[in-house]
Amino acid sequence: MDKLRAINLFVRVAETGSFTLVADELNASKSMISKELSKLEADIGVRLLHRSTRHVVLTPAGEGYLAHCREILLKLSDADAYVQRLNPLTQGKLRINAPMALATTHLARMFTEFMQAYPNIALDIHLDDAPIDLIEKGFDLGFRASSRPLESNYVGKPLISFKYHVVVAPSYLASHATITTPADLSHHQCFVYSYFKGKAHWPLGEGVDISGRLKVNNILFMLEAIKAGLGVGFIPDFACRASLANGDVVEILQEAERPTLTLYALYPVRHHLPPALKTCVSFLQAWFHREFADDAHLVYQKNHGN
Repeated sequence: MDKLRAINLFVRVAETGSFTLVADELNASKSMISKELSKLEADIGVRLLHRSTRHVVLTPAGEGYLAHCREILLKLSDADAYVQRLNPLTQGKLRINAPMALATTHLARMFTEFMQAYPNIALDIHLDDAPIDLIEKGFDLGFRASSRPLESNYVGKPLISFKYHVVVAPSYLASHATITTPADLSHHQCFVYSYFKGKAHWPLGEGVDISGRLKVNNILFMLEAIKAGLGVGFIPDFACRASLANGDVVEILQEAERPTLTLYALYPVRHHLPPALKTCVSFLQAWFHREFADDAHLVYQKNHGN
């Protein structure tokens, strides 16, 4: 038995709760993974997992073993990173989680340039708007927008700051009551982004509760409905700036106060940062600075440092 391989399999099954997902990740069979974990359990003499047709649940011993296994794998990764730093040619593989709208509007172009600059770094990019635990899901890098301090077990490198805009199609304004204050929004069709932390409460001025007949987990999908004149949206400027520029939508309530958010490249705290990850984060910061340093909507946060 390859114990290190078995430990890797155990950690991934424990984190995903599914033999099927891990099998798909590795292009392997569920039976092979199950046999490897059975051998691991036999080797240490303890049952680590309770298996059923639908669920995989850690035993109490499995929960403790998982914590130790994560430490082992992190130390091994640190050892690899130490050696790789001695290699003049940056190489490696990065597993990255990115939000759909940002990936479509900016990151696709950025990562294309990154791949051209660093042909020895392989990327495994997963696009998903849902907030996830990067450590639990095994990601090296993710992106988060926040106006508050980040969790202490993550390092966040600032990329840009941005604000939200209240946007609406001219056709909607022409056929509905005038909107002059945030409070007026309570009488309009206002669309809800499923993963917005405020849900149906928009932080405009003193705040306003909104409602509407569309709730969706993708900003660009929502923007299409707004452009069609069906309602009002609270959209980050990286997603709506092109539509504002070409007149598909217009901004209202520009004087109302709203929070400024910072977009971070986020990765788990570790002793040795893998060269590929360090290179990618530095590239991200430089790219956003170059693209948006003079942009009124997206401003690089120089005061945060590197």
